Amino acid sequence: MQNNMLAMILAGGRGSRLHDLTNKVAKPAVSYGGKYRIVDFPLSNCANSGIDVVGVLTQYESVLLNSYVAASGRWGLDSKDSGVYVLPPREKADANLDVYRGTADAITQNIDFIDTFDPEYLLILSGDHIYKMDYSEMLSFHKEKNADATIAVIGVPMKEASRFGIMNTDAEGKIVEFEEKPAKPKSNLASMGIYIFTWKVLRKILLADMKLPDSHHDFGKDIIPAFLNEGRTLMAYEFKGYWKDVGTIDSLWEANMDLLDRKNPLNLNDSRWRIYTEDVPALPQYFGPEAVVSNAYITQGCKVEGTVKNSVLFTNAEVAPKAQVIDSVLMPGAVVEEGAVVTRALVADGVRIGKGAVVGSADSENILLVAKRVKGVE
Repeated sequence: MQNNMLAMILAGGRGSRLHDLTNKVAKPAVSYGGKYRIVDFPLSNCANSGIDVVGVLTQYESVLLNSYVAASGRWGLDSKDSGVYVLPPREKADANLDVYRGTADAITQNIDFIDTFDPEYLLILSGDHIYKMDYSEMLSFHKEKNADATIAVIGVPMKEASRFGIMNTDAEGKIVEFEEKPAKPKSNLASMGIYIFTWKVLRKILLADMKLPDSHHDFGKDIIPAFLNEGRTLMAYEFKGYWKDVGTIDSLWEANMDLLDRKNPLNLNDSRWRIYTEDVPALPQYFGPEAVVSNAYITQGCKVEGTVKNSVLFTNAEVAPKAQVIDSVLMPGAVVEEGAVVTRALVADGVRIGKGAVVGSADSENILLVAKRVKGVE
């Protein structure tokens, strides 16, 4: 095992704030960026960081996600000494069957799996964020500081800090206090949900936490405070690149629209840090003779015969003649029929907007999710 570090991706969240997008699909399997799925990012980061054993902890609406991540070869993690392992919850003796009780419980239930590989370090990742990161650099920092735990943080605007778990640090970057969504934050260093633990230390604290009847079995609420209470060394590793929590319709739309910015540091075309995904067979893009396209991110298989402005079109999306797509995201297979107008909307996979229909508004405060067929003019 390279770096003697194993990764565990927490991919079991319900994703309720994404509404109908996660009714039948787990949040990490939601489409993003034209041809990717959200979970491609932590998996690709692991592959690019030299981490060859990854456990993906799944739970809600996980059938598609399970089959997707089981194809380890997509990320080059299918050699004899590497692999992606799907880890659903185990049954318990009580009434709470087949569910992880919290983020820490998800790891505790899989201690036997982790022990099989005997790692010195454990990397724990959220499965629903968009970013590129070299975890080997974070591990080097963890070793250099002789830390028991290292938490990746990113500076957020102070006015938004109360939405996050906030790390208060000393001048050396040592975490002295952790506050979960504080009303009056003292710092703007937000947890990214990326942790490196020295495994023997974490294992001991997880087993102790399991016996506490009042514990939430959660890293933010229980495990990190336990480390601090024991006087363990916790370090903040500050990340400077692009990072997006795509937990809401608006933030998912924003993350896609960021791709239209040529200065966006994410750069999905960077061959030095590839984001690997499923190779879906599709024809090249087609633009009709009357198509009008400006500032758009259009993926293979798309057919554009109308107007597309400031929008992102995923694989096999279609825009018919005289249709308009403005400030919007069309997910895979979405179709906008002749004369329809779509503005400030996110159109879900395979949804059809009928002829002449009008959805969304340039003046709307929030992005409209279109998850069901919209009838057009008969």
